[in-house]
Formats: sequence, structure tokens, C-alpha cells
Amino acid sequence: MQVHIFKNPAELGKAAGEKAAILIKNTIKEKGVANIILATGASQFETLKVLINDKAIEWDKVVMFHLDEYIGISEIHNASFRKYLKERFLAEVPALNAAHLINGEGDPAVECKRISDIIHNHPIDVALVGIGENGHLAFNDPPADFETAEPYIIVALDEDCRRQQLNEGWFATFDEVPSHAISMSIRQIMKSAYIICSVPDERKAKAVKDCLQNEVSNLFPSSILQQHNNCNIYLDTASASLLND
Repeated sequence: MQVHIFKNPAELGKAAGEKAAILIKNTIKEKGVANIILATGASQFETLKVLINDKAIEWDKVVMFHLDEYIGISEIHNASFRKYLKERFLAEVPALNAAHLINGEGDPAVECKRISDIIHNHPIDVALVGIGENGHLAFNDPPADFETAEPYIIVALDEDCRRQQLNEGWFATFDEVPSHAISMSIRQIMKSAYIICSVPDERKAKAVKDCLQNEVSNLFPSSILQQHNNCNIYLDTASASLLND
């Protein structure tokens, strides 16, 4: 695992995007196709911009998955991750080979099986992820399930996670924040050949410290990244502010 620290979120995002672009292009050159995971949220704005603007990426050779989606949220809801990806990414790369999005509006168990069956046949080459204020990876809140081999699972969102979504402005009231989601599992994320983890902002500083300097524990879900050989973590000075020298 390598840690990179930048002055601000914009520089962080640009560097993460440039690294992701290199990995995607190299994978296509070696394998003829690249399977990727995209994260959502403000931490990904600059990264996605870099990817979209890289004209050397052969998007017709790229298959995309995403990490998670709320259960019971319409695709037109501002908090929908499908909406986020369609507007901020898919609309900009119409040549993309395929995008496998999670639908949280139907039977979640059926949807978990559907998307899990697809990803079984698409080993992930490059995963873009983030870390939540409570240390979650995707929507795997503490104590996270480190054991399940299922690629996508139904998870309960804890209060800290739901308050983060409220405070970020995605919902008007706490009661509107869904209590459950479909999430890519920890073990599935860790199967990725390369992981790029972007974590800006001071509000994430405690989670960053737990991730990098605490023992690996499901109480600190993102700490599992310590065990991945090809994980690059991108921080800014604010999110890195609690790290020991």
C-alpha cells in the first residue's frame, strides 16, 4: 500500500485520475479489456474529469461496475448513485462497452444475485473507492463482514453513515436517509488487481488514521486495505492531519 498526500482535494483528484487512466490503458494493452469499479461522491469529481478527458482510453474496451446503491431510492432522486454516474460519467463516455448499475428499487436479494452473477465473469482490474467518515468501505459499515464471499450484499446503514449523507446535503431530513443499501462486499473489493482510494477533507481525518495506523479490524472496515499489495491511497493535508510521522 502506498500513500500520497497533496495540498488540496483538486490536486488529489487529479493525481488519482491520472493513476487510474494509466492503469486502465495498460490493462487494455495487456488483456484487450479492462473491468473497472467507479465510486461516487464529491471526492471523485476531479478524478472522473481526468478519465473523461483522457482521449487515449479506449472506452469501447472498458466494462464498468459501481460500489453501492440505496434500497428504495428512485433513479431520479438526487442521492441516487445511478443518477450520479449516468450524469457525471456515462453521458460523457457514450462509447463505454458496458455499465452494470445496481437497481435498488426492486427485490434487493434478486438484484444482489443478478449483479453478483455478472461480476463473477468480470474480474476487476482497477477499483476506485473512498472511505466514509465512519471508516466504511463502500457501504460496509462497522462491524463490516470480512468473511462473506458474495460479491454484492444487503447491508444496514449505521447512524454515523446516515448522518454523513444528510450532512452532505443529499437528503432534507435524517428520516429520509435509507436504512439499507446494496453494497459490494469487502472481499469482492479486495479481489481487484489495483485499488485507488481517494479521501479528501478534514472530516475524514479520524477514519484515515484508523485505516492506516490501526490494526486491521472489521471495526475499522477500510483498514483491510493495508493487506492489498496494489493499493494507492490519495489524501490531502486535511485528511492526513491526524497521521503520526
